[in-house]
Amino acid sequence: MLMISPRMASGTQEKQYTPSLLSFFIYNPKFGPREGEEEKKILFYHPIEIEKNEKIRNVGLCEAIVQFTRTFCPTKPAKSLHTQKNRQFFHEPEENYWMVMVVRNPMVEKPNKDGKPPTVEYQEEEIIDSVYGSVLQQCYSMYKLFNGTFSRAFEAGGVELLTQKLEKFFYRYLQTLHLQSCDLLDVFGGISFFPLDKMTYLKIQSFVNIVEESLSSVKYTAFLYNDQLIWSGLEQDDMRILYKYLTTSLFPRHTEPELAGRDSPLRPEVAGNLLHYGRFLTGPANLKDPDAKFRFPRIFVNTEDSYKELHLIVYKAMSAAVCFMVNAAVDLNREFCEQLDSLVGPQLTMLASDICEQYNINRRISGPEKEPQFKFIYFNHMNLAEKSTIHMRKTASVSLTSVHPDLVKILGDINCDFARVDEDEEIIVKAMTDYWVVGKKSDQRELYVILNQKNANLIEVNEEVKRLCATQFNNIFFLD
Repeated sequence: MLMISPRMASGTQEKQYTPSLLSFFIYNPKFGPREGEEEKKILFYHPIEIEKNEKIRNVGLCEAIVQFTRTFCPTKPAKSLHTQKNRQFFHEPEENYWMVMVVRNPMVEKPNKDGKPPTVEYQEEEIIDSVYGSVLQQCYSMYKLFNGTFSRAFEAGGVELLTQKLEKFFYRYLQTLHLQSCDLLDVFGGISFFPLDKMTYLKIQSFVNIVEESLSSVKYTAFLYNDQLIWSGLEQDDMRILYKYLTTSLFPRHTEPELAGRDSPLRPEVAGNLLHYGRFLTGPANLKDPDAKFRFPRIFVNTEDSYKELHLIVYKAMSAAVCFMVNAAVDLNREFCEQLDSLVGPQLTMLASDICEQYNINRRISGPEKEPQFKFIYFNHMNLAEKSTIHMRKTASVSLTSVHPDLVKILGDINCDFARVDEDEEIIVKAMTDYWVVGKKSDQRELYVILNQKNANLIEVNEEVKRLCATQFNNIFFLD
């Protein structure tokens, strides 16, 4: 399939406004069924300063939209509502609990001559439903990771406890939502894996086994290097949301200039003295501090029978980080933390050096990296593996991409087309610049390639992508 994309706009005097959050609210229609009790339905509303009647009116409108769309398709209620100035997204994560996010559409302010006020044009088609629908689902997943389900809080302490938990969590979380940075990677919610040779991987597996045997209260372990996952004992969906929390929130808060040479192999005498660079990212900042606090965040992971509540211990040495998840009933005191520090710190420091050394050897063997003619995003639905050469940096607040935003938008549009059909498919798009964009979907895998080839034709682009699949992806795409 071949499509032509719209020309990339480049107004010099125009003011561009990116998408922004207008409001976010959570309600349950069962909590205020009678007239005059409508306010009881509202469990959380942002911004808080909105007048009461307007909150009730907005929630009532959403209820009406959901009920109206149910008449057409009872099993699939409304996901979004498009208007000129904004777009509303609806999500029912638990029965009768509704989350609504209202996003202002991006807009362009064009100056007028003769002192007239500027003309505002709303870019209604610039927002992709699947991207912001995924962001709304992430809001719930992140809440559930740290608090459990909505119904759990309601059963434990009624509406009062539930509203307290929602206010405490979302007041802070919504400040971290940067909607202008959202793109295709938010739809995938994937995990970037760190490539390792077998020997080093076995060392890490052995390290995890030794720690779990020595500290029997550790239920699950996850091992990361350079913000990429190497090992995880968690279920995929739990790891996916924990990985997002670590890489977009916890790790960025703790980044600091590393000491020169800390990621080089240690000298034998240093290893012999068991000196190490280990430190807690959650829990005590300094074990030697007599007033150190031994409080750790609690998370909820889904086991086969119910939700399990766990302490989250994140421990880092150089570029390696390990998450230990301990049963919430266990008292994590100074003695436990000192034991963990003395056991894990030296081994993790040595492992970080080994991984770094192996990584540098592999880089030397593969030779200097040349700027390729193409950039790509790859995602595997089976193991959630994700790789992007388009994103130089992707956190909650920043999405630094090496391509024009209009090209990133085309990637999202292709993904929406893929979502509509179950069959394997290939789409080639010619942008109005020198770029070609190619999307391939095959056997639970998706690949998106951006090629900068000025005078190429459709056949040449197709051949180039075939070559890329053969060299970079070991022929996992078999589409003709």
